[in-house]
Amino acid sequence: MNKIKVTPYMPTELEVKKIDENSAQVIAYPFEYGFAITLAHPLRRLLFSSSVGYAPIGLRIEGVSHEFDSIRGMLEDVAFFIMNLKNIRFKINDENSNRVVVDYTFNGPKELKGEDLQNADISVVNPDTYLATLNEDAELNFSIIIEKGIGYVASEDIRDTLEEGYIALDAFFTPVRKAVYEIEKVLVEDNPNYEKIVFTIETDGQIDPIEAFKNSIIAMNSQLSVFNKIMDTDFIANKEAKDNTSVISKLLDSIETLKLSVRSSNCLERAGLKYIGELAIMSESELKAIKNLGKKSLDEIVEKMKEIEFPVGMEFDEDTLKVLSKKIEELKSKEEEE
Repeated sequence: MNKIKVTPYMPTELEVKKIDENSAQVIAYPFEYGFAITLAHPLRRLLFSSSVGYAPIGLRIEGVSHEFDSIRGMLEDVAFFIMNLKNIRFKINDENSNRVVVDYTFNGPKELKGEDLQNADISVVNPDTYLATLNEDAELNFSIIIEKGIGYVASEDIRDTLEEGYIALDAFFTPVRKAVYEIEKVLVEDNPNYEKIVFTIETDGQIDPIEAFKNSIIAMNSQLSVFNKIMDTDFIANKEAKDNTSVISKLLDSIETLKLSVRSSNCLERAGLKYIGELAIMSESELKAIKNLGKKSLDEIVEKMKEIEFPVGMEFDEDTLKVLSKKIEELKSKEEEE
């Protein structure tokens, strides 16, 4: 028999298992039924979108003007060279630097791999990755811009940030290669309907998998923090006051802003009505009672008030009604004095 609760069960158990250098599992339990997937799915998305990584965003090759060109003495065309370059995972050695430009010169014969691109500014986390093959007559001079970032950025969005002569590259910053979760049943006090989250995270080596998971937790907490304001009673009171002020301001606009027909405008003016708020607080029967206001004019006024989302006969709270009436009275008194 299910017990009646007033708060959801708080998970208490956390296990972290390192599978290898770039893989790990994070296990948490027990969660109320349905709570596990509610938390696991956004965390998985944040693992891919919020983890910081590095990627080449621009390439300049001496003697090459576009990505469909070829290089004398190199087995690969430029397009294949770029594809291979994107497979190499870099890491800027200076943690305070967001961008570095690295220059290279190679002479053949030589088979280029990721390890050949390492220097004082950058490291390559997959040094055995193939890049290109040069024959004995080849000379290859090129520069790469390595950038720090998150997620994926298309080359079209990068092109304008590069100097002339650079080929813009699609940037795959995310260092997370795999992020999957399983929801398992777990027994709590003879109840088999509690849940366990088993996360498996794999990175490319630019970041530790546990560090990537920590980053996703930080990102989730920071995104949710905006809702903390709702716990602040002063914030709610101030927000309501601002909204109320905005409503009253619109209600104090002149009836002329409705752009009514001449006949309708004249009827309202003779009745001493000058502000939209005066129409909003009137009932339709009160409006109909205005002298010489025909059905056509009445329908026109009702329709116009609906369009601006202040229908005739609109209900206001007592405080708003008092403030509105006072403001209208003050405006009319000021006009009479002038």
